[in-house]
Amino acid sequence: MPNLSDLRRYAVARSLFTPTTLARAIAKLGFVQADPIRAPARAQDLTLRHRVEGYRVGDLERRYARLGLEEDVFVNYGFLSRAHHALMHPRTARTVWTPARQRQAQAVLEFVRARGSAHPREVDAQFAHGKVTNWFGGSSNASTQLLDGMHYRGLLRVVRREGGVRVYAARDPLPPPPDSRQGQTRMDALVDILIRKYAPLQAPMLNRLVSMLRAAVPQWVGDRKDAQSRARERHNHARVDGTDWYWPVGENPLAARHEPSPGVRLLAPFDPVVWDRMRFEAFWGWAYRFEAYTPAPKRKLGYYALPLLWNDQVIGWGNVQVVDGRLDAQLGYVKGAPRSAAFRSALDDELQRLSTFLGV
Repeated sequence: MPNLSDLRRYAVARSLFTPTTLARAIAKLGFVQADPIRAPARAQDLTLRHRVEGYRVGDLERRYARLGLEEDVFVNYGFLSRAHHALMHPRTARTVWTPARQRQAQAVLEFVRARGSAHPREVDAQFAHGKVTNWFGGSSNASTQLLDGMHYRGLLRVVRREGGVRVYAARDPLPPPPDSRQGQTRMDALVDILIRKYAPLQAPMLNRLVSMLRAAVPQWVGDRKDAQSRARERHNHARVDGTDWYWPVGENPLAARHEPSPGVRLLAPFDPVVWDRMRFEAFWGWAYRFEAYTPAPKRKLGYYALPLLWNDQVIGWGNVQVVDGRLDAQLGYVKGAPRSAAFRSALDDELQRLSTFLGV
């Protein structure tokens, strides 16, 4: 029976696997969360640099078209394989479009199909849909909002990005599952992707992740509780310190191969190792918070604090930026910096890897 220390080592080792190719790393992760903030790079790049041999900032965007990937909403927005993407479609959006909105979408779809692909500014120039209020109270192009809705409904796909902006192409309709049982099978496959990525999971977080699939598959929102029950029966689990933990069938947290590689790593705020804040506090005994949207005077860790992993312990955080072509890393520690020469050497190695990744 594993204890909490065993689960912590297992969590770090299974997620921070030996660096491999970009395609294999994404396949092992199952899903890579995206975020537009660059501090010092986007979350998807910061996540992949630890898991892909020789990865450089922007490699995912540059190689996206050749990798057979899709951008889409899963439990959050990000990148996943076409096989995993197909599990969610055809998607039935919870918001029903008006007939006028449907006509707008059809006109845009025909425009994009005729061009092969289209940038949002080209769509806006053609149709002049005007402005709308976005979700955080600002103003956005109505064309951008319409394209987002079409992408979500599977009418369009992202074929590439230009300067970080999504460029769309028309998508052929995906066939629905042949029957309701196939829908259950797909739901179970989506839950398995989540468990493989974030394991080991405490029972409340497993339930929360399944609940978060309502954005990915609103057509199966009523099956979430049954999917939770099936997942708990299907996967390995143990009660540790009064909490039920779950991990994939066929894996053993006590296996010798689940020993974390020594060294220092600065992780993205959304890295699978630290994404689950409940598990973070259980493993490391302090609260990490993502504060990019917290008013500056109220921040405790910093705008984009990167959790600092030393072997299998998260001992602090770093705020990193490029200043005058050089890496500037401001580090903070929960209980002070380790004084060993091994830590100082490992930290220097990590900062050099980060510099190489950023090209500075």
